Amino acid sequence: MFHAKEYYLDTFKVTEQDLDNLIAIAMGSGGTYADLFFENSVYCDLMLRDSKVASGGFHQDYGVGIRTLCGEKTGYAYSESTRPEAMRAAAASASAIGAGNIRNGDSIAAEDGYVPRLYKGKPNPAADRYPVTSNWQDAKPEELAKILYKLEDSLRGKDARILKIMAALSWQNSDVLMYNSYCELKYETRPMGTLAVSVILSDGQNMVNTHASRSFRSGCEMLTDALVEELAAEALKNMDDKFKAGRPKGGKMPVVMGAGASGILLHEAMGHAFEADFIRKGQSVFNGMLGKTICSDDITIVDDGTIKGNRGSINFDDEGVPAQRTVMVDHGVLTSFLHDRISARALGVQPTGNGRRESFRYAPIPRMRATYMESGSANPADIIASVKKGIYVDEFSNGQVKIGEGDFTFYVKSGYLIENGHLTMPVKDINIIGNGPRALGQITAVGNDALIDKGAWTCGKEQSAPVSCGIPTVLVDGLTVGGE
Repeated sequence: MFHAKEYYLDTFKVTEQDLDNLIAIAMGSGGTYADLFFENSVYCDLMLRDSKVASGGFHQDYGVGIRTLCGEKTGYAYSESTRPEAMRAAAASASAIGAGNIRNGDSIAAEDGYVPRLYKGKPNPAADRYPVTSNWQDAKPEELAKILYKLEDSLRGKDARILKIMAALSWQNSDVLMYNSYCELKYETRPMGTLAVSVILSDGQNMVNTHASRSFRSGCEMLTDALVEELAAEALKNMDDKFKAGRPKGGKMPVVMGAGASGILLHEAMGHAFEADFIRKGQSVFNGMLGKTICSDDITIVDDGTIKGNRGSINFDDEGVPAQRTVMVDHGVLTSFLHDRISARALGVQPTGNGRRESFRYAPIPRMRATYMESGSANPADIIASVKKGIYVDEFSNGQVKIGEGDFTFYVKSGYLIENGHLTMPVKDINIIGNGPRALGQITAVGNDALIDKGAWTCGKEQSAPVSCGIPTVLVDGLTVGGE
């Protein structure tokens, strides 16, 4: 969502001359690039417990982050005030931290080296990926609370075994204004709405905990009856099977990952190794692999910031670089990493719009957006039918990953044993253990049913960022299953 430029200047109580003055201070100790990131974020939430919406919260985060670069040195400082003296002090601090001697090639825009595309010009409302028709800040709390009551009523009408329901509705609007030493000025308002529910059920002998969420870059027009019903249905999906679930015998075996939420394994165990700060530091298993075949030619992996309304989408990243659809693996060949301006300059390529930060208190680093594998050619039913003995997983949780190496352990929240090509016993309390890049090379079938999950995914690499993930049904030939 875009307002007029004056709205953002007024919000942060600055003029365009103030921006130029701050850049000059930030570069005063030998910096060759500097940027400013202003943020005004308003967060609200409502919580339903024990059939009552009896709690909620409001928080506002406001300030500016100032960064100076000089070669490999970075100076960063922030201020929670936009009073002129506070901002000047932060700019001077960033300048002092990043102080250094100017050398040829130090600048991101060095004339004798890589010169990046510049991103001048006004934001284009016609290209907005998250237009808002009903602003969160105009919504009345009592109207928003009705959505939580509708969700509770829908759940209780579907399953008499429900003991407890906890539901939450949260939203935020973030006004951001960015300016840098290239005189690039960018501004926008970023919305986010999330509806989530946790349910505890009992059949008198066993208890089951389940959770579901939906999150979009949208205004409160997202809160429809259809969304409520969709979320309730997902929370109670296959509930009879979950009560029957047991722990199978473990070992090394084929694993079929179901379409959609299984993409979290793709994000965690493989996606981070494509982020170019790890490449620049020599910490990724994919160092030196650009242009080489790393998996089956049926596999294409994308990181996309352009999907309208998607939780991971952005109009431009936190360095002012327009978002794009970045193909990292094209039919098995590694074709691109995920870059911010620093890694792009270091590797002599264009930035990909992946420079993201948690807030104005943090410097941007390469981060994923919506990361997914595209559809392949196989029928999902045929993939399952091809497995004599293995595990089908449709939802993971509580994963642990060594980002550089890609070694992972993921807890299976929902799945089934595969026997002679059929889904049989529901399973629980098992882990899937493996190595992400190696597992990528062990994918032997890719379904034609790619699905991007709509849940409230948040990536925690040093700082939090909203993301989304997705995958088609895939067969990984030989992961370790931790069972009996």
